[in-house]
Amino acid sequence: MQSEQRHDTPREPGARPWSVRLSVLDRSRTREGHESAEALRDTVELARAVERLGYHRFWVAEHHGVPGVAGSAPTVLAAAVAAATRTIRVGTGGVMLPNHRPLVVAEQFGVLESLFPGRIDMGLGRSVGFTDGVRRALGRDKDAAGSADYAAQLDELLGWFRGTSPTGVHARPSEGLTVPPFVLALGEGAAIAARAGLPLVIGDLRNREKTRHGIDRYREAFRPSVWASEPYVVVSGTVAVAPSPEEARRLLLPEAWSMAYARTHGTFPPLPPAERVEALTMTARERGFYESGLTGHIAGTEDQVADELRTLVEETGAQELLITTSTYDRTALLDSYRRLARVAGLVAT
Repeated sequence: MQSEQRHDTPREPGARPWSVRLSVLDRSRTREGHESAEALRDTVELARAVERLGYHRFWVAEHHGVPGVAGSAPTVLAAAVAAATRTIRVGTGGVMLPNHRPLVVAEQFGVLESLFPGRIDMGLGRSVGFTDGVRRALGRDKDAAGSADYAAQLDELLGWFRGTSPTGVHARPSEGLTVPPFVLALGEGAAIAARAGLPLVIGDLRNREKTRHGIDRYREAFRPSVWASEPYVVVSGTVAVAPSPEEARRLLLPEAWSMAYARTHGTFPPLPPAERVEALTMTARERGFYESGLTGHIAGTEDQVADELRTLVEETGAQELLITTSTYDRTALLDSYRRLARVAGLVAT
């Protein structure tokens, strides 16, 4: 996974402001007035659309018991996405390893790689659910996400692909296959990725200093492995592009309110339309979380976003950007991805 050479020369109109890969993570966000099944179909349709726009990979997420997210079975959804596309890489952002036995995860990705050879990515996180009820249902507690446990689970999972079985059995059809693994990380996770010699996915854009610190720690401690010969950094975050700064900011309103509601009510709801958010009367606490949720993202016109992304890449040295934007208006969301593709100089098919 070698990065392309970055260029620091002035950008010509319409030219590419950086030379990194551009990818999408879609969380299958549900919307008010729409069924969860529609959110999953929307994910598949978005994958088709961004493939045509020239994006590098398309990942899906894992969330359990969350009203606002339909994507609870990422390897199943990844199979549907891979079947509906032809060339784009497909993976998970991520499978939450503490929720699963490593053998089962290896088997699932072995099946995916066997069905769609050369197109599957294995993004791995260490969350164990948002609430006590979800954790009890999964048979896990907060301690299951400890760094030592996660590192051991990661080592066992990768071993199933290399034939180093801890029990004498073999993972079929996984053993002998190469499915690129990525570690989704904040804080200690960057050190885990470095010690394992794996690519790192890190964010969010609202805390640039923390992100840069994690990347620096990762690069300093990286140990080459059979999976990656050198550090590979993917920076993830929300990017919204529209004809005007006001329209771009408006794309962020539904997600910002859903996050504020979750922080104040304990449950993450479906996305409301932007106009409903604008008409809401919020408490002071809700307003504080809401305004905080609107800050730190990259949003604006194509020229504004090009400049901000160029700065982000120069500051982090990222080889890839993973865009995670969610909003109620699917037409506006696709237009944002289309404009972003134009900013990046991607070649549509």
